[in-house]
Amino acid sequence: MFISTLMHHSANYSVNSSYRQCVPRVPLRNQPVHTPHCSTSEPSPSKNDTESLSNEFISRLSGKHEGGPGKLIPSLLPSRRDFISISAMSCLAASCSMIAVAAAPTSVLASTLEEVTPSVAMATLTPSEENVISIFERSTFGVVNIFDITIQGRASNPEAEVPEGNGTGFVLDDQGNVVTNYHVLQSVLKGLGSTNPNGRRVARVSLLRPDGVQQTFDGILVGADRARDLAVLRIRAPPDLLKPLPIATSSSPVSLRVGQQVFALGNPYGFDRTLTTGVISGLNREIRSQLGTIIPGGIQTDAAINPGNSGGPLLDSSGRVIGINTAIFTNTGTSVGIGFAIPMDVINRVVPQLIQNGRVSRASLNAQVTNEEVVKRLQVPPGACLQSLEPGGAAAMAGLMPTRRDLSGIVPGDVISAVNGKIVQSGSDLANILDQYQVGDEVLLRVVRSGEAGGPKELEVRLKLGEEK
Repeated sequence: MFISTLMHHSANYSVNSSYRQCVPRVPLRNQPVHTPHCSTSEPSPSKNDTESLSNEFISRLSGKHEGGPGKLIPSLLPSRRDFISISAMSCLAASCSMIAVAAAPTSVLASTLEEVTPSVAMATLTPSEENVISIFERSTFGVVNIFDITIQGRASNPEAEVPEGNGTGFVLDDQGNVVTNYHVLQSVLKGLGSTNPNGRRVARVSLLRPDGVQQTFDGILVGADRARDLAVLRIRAPPDLLKPLPIATSSSPVSLRVGQQVFALGNPYGFDRTLTTGVISGLNREIRSQLGTIIPGGIQTDAAINPGNSGGPLLDSSGRVIGINTAIFTNTGTSVGIGFAIPMDVINRVVPQLIQNGRVSRASLNAQVTNEEVVKRLQVPPGACLQSLEPGGAAAMAGLMPTRRDLSGIVPGDVISAVNGKIVQSGSDLANILDQYQVGDEVLLRVVRSGEAGGPKELEVRLKLGEEK
């Protein structure tokens, strides 16, 4: 079954505590101090004695002594004191050598180093790496960290702000509009209940300044669309801090290709402005919103998306936003290489309405569509299979049938195969087509109905579109 995990990260997670868990502080142990053993009971040899002894000893070892090699005279074997003396002389000689090198002219050092050390070319970046770095450096100032807040009344402070969680967003324009996911703000929006939250302060938004310091601003809600998991905030930041990201005009399968490189920018687990890379793994995937409605045209990617990445941009190799990272398929709660982004086609339809009206008026059948996995099990023909109907909604009033159970088992709901002659192959197709109409528009549906005597039948149903709730 398709699992979509929404990427909202709790603020209770501490970055510092994670380091403490991963890299526990280990106290340094007291290291024993080792000092060389030196005898002070024997008198130090004179310079002449040392030179005489050393020369004679070396002469004996080299075979030039009259005793010949292999006939060491016991009296010429170095004593413990002699070893100390020889060691001292060696250290003195080494010290003198180091001093001499340090004091040597630069030209001598250079020529010596050239002879001894082979030249090593500095590592250079590939054109691909240069492009990735360029994308990050151009985009990072347009990506923001979002902390939604909840107002909790207390005796000492009746409007105390409590941070709930963090997500990501990006600067859309020079007016300070910031786009993110609805679910990044869901805690505070749910807390406001039926109150219209537009114009309310619902988050803290952090921007990166050119000097590398983050500056935080109040995030004022402009509008939110739960059905498409999108929201717009506005911040009152100086114009020089607003760095809008370039937006792709479309992210349809015509303009995108499976296999092309993409980049996800976000704040996973609070690690701000993290870049991950991957490719487009699939196109036209169905993403389910919290309302159960289908977000059509989803982009599947293997770029790592984790809690905190929600609302962040998915970029193409030109640095343009082609989607908003919103969900992952996982059994562990972390990235397994299957992430999903809302495509720009949806964003370009929804966000302008949110900015202009604070809400989205969307035409709808007022019905839930069965997901792809269930459709495969029911073995219904291609199209959008109706799972349930809203009482009094457009589909119910037109007499369409939902999925149901009778004595023979599960009976699939009506399958919509076309809208005004436009072919419907899936729930995503239906959602895309309905987005082109207005509330109250009349459409003609081609429907395949199961559970009738004599097998499935094709019907034509005319209805007026309702408003999506």
